[in-house]
Order: sequence, then structure tokens, then C-alpha cells
Amino acid sequence: MKPAGWEVLWGTAGAVVAMLFLGFGIAPGLVGRQMNRTLSDSSTTLSAEVRRIHERLVVADLHSDALLWDRNLLERGPWGHVDLPRLIEGRVAVQAFTVVTKTPRGMNIESNRDDTDNITLLSVLQLWPPRTWRSLTERALHQADKLHRLAADSRGRLAVTRTREDLEGFLRLREQGEPTVAGFLGVEGLHALEGNLANVDTLFDAGFRMFGFTHFFDNEAGGSAHGVEKGGITNLGRLVLARMEALGIVLDLAHASPALFTDALALATRPVVVSHGGVKGTCDNRRNLGDEQLRGIAATRGVMGIGLWETAVCGGTPTDWARAVRHAVNAMGVEHVSLGSDWDGAVASIVDASQSVRLTEALLRQGFTEQEVSLIMGGNVIRVLLETLPSSGRSGGP
Repeated sequence: MKPAGWEVLWGTAGAVVAMLFLGFGIAPGLVGRQMNRTLSDSSTTLSAEVRRIHERLVVADLHSDALLWDRNLLERGPWGHVDLPRLIEGRVAVQAFTVVTKTPRGMNIESNRDDTDNITLLSVLQLWPPRTWRSLTERALHQADKLHRLAADSRGRLAVTRTREDLEGFLRLREQGEPTVAGFLGVEGLHALEGNLANVDTLFDAGFRMFGFTHFFDNEAGGSAHGVEKGGITNLGRLVLARMEALGIVLDLAHASPALFTDALALATRPVVVSHGGVKGTCDNRRNLGDEQLRGIAATRGVMGIGLWETAVCGGTPTDWARAVRHAVNAMGVEHVSLGSDWDGAVASIVDASQSVRLTEALLRQGFTEQEVSLIMGGNVIRVLLETLPSSGRSGGP
């Protein structure tokens, strides 16, 4: 018979194991499952014509944070919005995988300080490498490595796009009927540079091809719409933007303060995108853009990605999304509006990737022609990428 002390020791050890299992094995999944819900009812019948039109599309989405969560994206998951089977089922051919490296506690769209961080705990609980626990740049590089490993293990179903030639070759495969997906990397907030201009090249060499200047707080490059100061572009931001354009990295002004938005548009010489957001014309809040800002994006030959969550469109149905798209098209032209879902971005989404046909149906009901739907659902994003991505002579590596 064991001494009583051993019983206490074994009981304590069991409790510790149970806590570790909950923390490292279950808690991140529970958080992700709760945050990344899907709202739309997909049980209603679609017409044969809608399905035929959707089958002819090359769908492109400008924003997904799926790499933040430790799910195997090569398999269909029980929660979340994006994985390879669902992308293929939904005809999503080009998907931006945008990486989050820091978010403040109590995150909101009005005002956030930069002195707290949710992602540190998430990175520890998900057993990311220790180098990521204190370094934002390493968090970005870790998520990029995840995408490269997924592509390598996908048996040709997923490719990472770095160059115009990569994208052109991929589009030829799609024309031949290959059910493949082209992923490209973006970063959400230049705090991922840790104030070091040289990290622009570090991230470029890791495959990043789209940089969002800010996220939910002000950083060294510029002000956030949700920050404290909400200032314009900084001296570092100007240097970063010049280097981005030299390398062929798309400028993303999602979450930018009005001052940063104006400053960046004045400096940009290539198409500018807002990867995910909404329009004040149908959903007036600090997160969304006014018509003058929309026209500013169009003047650069860029695109506005309309998001699939409540704050973006003030609703939870494909019809609400299509109404926002209609307003944006009226303000800036059909060549400048796109899908910018924010899938797996800790939001309840109107549809997941497998249900993107519901968006096509909503656009057709809104009165858009098949040609216009083709532009909105993918053509406009592909044009911007082909105009901006570097040639194969400067492609970066995994």
C-alpha cells in the first residue's frame, strides 16, 4: 500500500497533466471554434443556372487568417471557414493567407493601446516554437513556413504564389480543369517588422506578397483606424512603402487611419487594396470606408475587398454582403470591388469557403451580370496581382 504522500503526489501530477491537456490540447480549438462560426443556412436549393455560372468562375479572396490556428488545412475540419477541401468545393482558386502577429486585449474598432497581446498566449498554447513567443517577425515566419509545408504535402493541390509567372502558370492549370488552389502570403500590420526596415526583405524572401500597414493599434509605420493617435504615415512607413513597391509587394490599407490612408494613396504608384472591410454607405462605423476613400483606391487601379462579417456589412446574410458590393460598385466601378472575407479571422462569417456559390447567387439577385460577377468574385484580384507581383528573377523562397 502506497503512503498517503504518494497518493497526494499522483493526484497532483494527474491534475497538472489534465490542465496541460486542456491548455495545450483543447483550449485553442475551443476558442477557434467559438470565434470562427458560420452564419448562413446552406440548406436552401440553388438553381442549376447559378451553379453553372459559379462553376465557370475563378474565385479569389483577399483575406483569411487560417494560419493562425493549428488545424491541418489539408483536411476538411469540423470548425472554421477555410481548408483545402472547402476551398476546392467552393471554387476558390486564389486565397490570400494573411498572418496575425499581435492583437490587443479588449480589441475594439474605436481605440486600442499597443501594450497588451493575445497572440503570445495563443502561440504558447499551440506549442509554436519558442522563438515565436517574444518575436513578432518570427511569428510571421512561422506561419509562412506552415503554408509552405502544407503546399509541399498537398500533392499538387496547393501552391504558394510568389511571382507573376507562378500565377500565370496556375491559371493555365485551372483552365485545364485542375482543382488546385494558389495561396499567397500577406501580413496584417507592420509591427511584424519590429521597426527594422531590413525585415521587409526577410518577409519577402519568406514569400510574403501583401503587407497591411496596420491592424488594431498604431505601429512604427503608421496609424490605425482603431489606435490611440490614429496618425499618418511615418518616416519608416515611407521607406517601407518604397521598398515594397521596388520588390513587388501589394499595399493593403485595411485598418488604416484616415490620415495614413490619405498619405499612402498620395505616395503609392501601384494598385492599392483594402483586403477586407465594408462601406459606410451601407454600414457606417469607424471600420468602414467612405465613398471618397473608395474612389481613391480606384484611382490607383486597386480593389476593395468586401468582408463577410457583421461589422463589415451590418448583417449576416449573402444579401447583406451583395448590398455592400452594390454600393461599392456604384462608388468606384465594378473593376475595383472584390471578395475580402476575413475567413478564420475570429469572426462569425456569412459563409465559409465551401459556400461561396451563395455569394454568386446573391450578386446575381442584386442584378449583376455574369461578366460583372466574374470580376467581383476573382477577376479584379487576379488583375492586381498580375500587375504587382515580381517576375521570377526576384521571387523569394520558403
